[in-house]
Amino acid sequence: MSQEIQHDYERPSDRELLEQTTNEKLAAISEVPGFEVEFDPEEAELAGAFRETALSEEDALDAIYDAEG
Repeated sequence: MSQEIQHDYERPSDRELLEQTTNEKLAAISEVPGFEVEFDPEEAELAGAFRETALSEEDALDAIYDAEG
């Protein structure tokens, strides 16, 4: 007598796992003041730790011409 087992579990994607881990770390640091949590570069970027402030190539070229003129 054999029964067929149905598997409804679907493995989360790498992105979903990254988001879950990052959210858990952010929750931990917001709940416990002074608690230190390490973030890998992908988690830190997802958490918004880095803001891109560099000039675009077009803005850099425009700045060159503004300085000369």
